[in-house]
Amino acid sequence: MGDSKSNTRNRDNCEPKRGLIATPLSWLGKICTTLIGSLFFSLVVEWAGIAFLWPGQGAEHSHMMLNTELGWFAQNVTRSLLMDNPLQQLNAFLHPLWQWLFLDTGFLRWLAQLRHKPSDHWLHLVEIYSLATAYIILTFVLRVFILLLTSPLFVLAAMVGMTDGLVRRDIRRYGCGHESGFVYHHAKRSVIPVFFLTWIIYLSLPFSVNPCVILLPSALIFGLSITIMFGTFKKYI
Repeated sequence: MGDSKSNTRNRDNCEPKRGLIATPLSWLGKICTTLIGSLFFSLVVEWAGIAFLWPGQGAEHSHMMLNTELGWFAQNVTRSLLMDNPLQQLNAFLHPLWQWLFLDTGFLRWLAQLRHKPSDHWLHLVEIYSLATAYIILTFVLRVFILLLTSPLFVLAAMVGMTDGLVRRDIRRYGCGHESGFVYHHAKRSVIPVFFLTWIIYLSLPFSVNPCVILLPSALIFGLSITIMFGTFKKYI
């Protein structure tokens, strides 16, 4: 009687299985949430920096950051597994975006009118923060583009981690090794946070940095989490 109640309670506590449509939509929602949250956080950090950390630079700080990352991209990203001529593809996307967001909307004309105000006028601060917002948005788009181009790195890390984990699992299975459900479940829970945390950190940095400094260690940790997850999977399927 007690066992039947326990089984019923376990079935009630089990999460419902997601279908073929719900799973991709869930991932799409997580990606959109991560991108929007990272953009908002990067804007808040830049605004706080203008107010407290680099008030003398103003919007020039974000402008220099954009130019630095564009220069790095032009010099180093010449080939990609996903597309031909990444620099040309980036320009084909950034120029229409600039045209639509800042020219067609009259944003730049509005900023030009603000420049005629005295330097101590409060509208002068609006100009500084508005320019910084524009530069941060363009830098954010550039970093998202870099993340898309480096996505094969995480796919490779996942494949290597999965292969290594399955091999170690078979060795443990036939060698009567010790298995730990505790390690497996914690490794499984860390895979997705490691992936999205990489995006949040890289997209929100208030300074320019070589993407390899962020992405290579993150891909290593991502692959390590996957190999631990597959390596500690239950002994018999």
